[in-house]
Amino acid sequence: MKHDEYEKMTTEELFQEYRRNPSEELKWEIVMRYTGTIRNIALQIQGVYSGFAQLDDIINEGLIVLARAVDKYDPSIGKFETYVAKRIRGMIIDLARQQDWVPRPIRRRAREIEQANAELYSRLGRFPTEQEIAEHLHISVEEYQDTMSNASMYSVVSLEETLEGCDQLSNHDRTAPDSSPDELIERQELLETLSKAISTLRENEQIVLSLYYQKNMKMKDIAAVLGVSHARASQIHTRALQKLKVLLSDSI
Repeated sequence: MKHDEYEKMTTEELFQEYRRNPSEELKWEIVMRYTGTIRNIALQIQGVYSGFAQLDDIINEGLIVLARAVDKYDPSIGKFETYVAKRIRGMIIDLARQQDWVPRPIRRRAREIEQANAELYSRLGRFPTEQEIAEHLHISVEEYQDTMSNASMYSVVSLEETLEGCDQLSNHDRTAPDSSPDELIERQELLETLSKAISTLRENEQIVLSLYYQKNMKMKDIAAVLGVSHARASQIHTRALQKLKVLLSDSI
């Protein structure tokens, strides 16, 4: 077949044709239809790689992931979009780990803050204040805030790793034909937990997450919307992610 003929086919028809007569030309015809998927996922977590790569670099890496996925994809596990979404996000996280872009002292302190946040939440039955976390760690509020403003991207990766444990982000579609009734119920409960967790956040935290992940705005622009400093916007972002991690960890 020629390119013009491929363009007239649906993606499902392309996959069927590829399984019958695999070729590099047909594979890349399928791959290029999902460039937008890569771009959307990359923009959602752009902060993870913004310090060491450009969007175009991530899209190029994502195309390679997609090409491999076309060969391994089994329609019985669900939609292709769901199948590749986890792999693209995983690729970005792996690139971030390889870069080791967060200074070790910041990373270590961020882990300590996350642990303190979880411990105090369990003890108090609510999320602790900045003062309570600082006192728990025997540091000043200023040091706590400085760490929070610098650890935003560490928290993004940390939360992404937590979300990987959630069934709704697995390579199985939520309505995949091989899903048992119990699995579907469990996944629906996890989705509801995520929605509920976000609803419990403070208004400014919900706004930051919405602008960052849904509107794909940069942190400096979000700061302008909120009327706060860039550092404060980063602190709010990190705090929101840490809260979500605590709430979701209890459900995994």
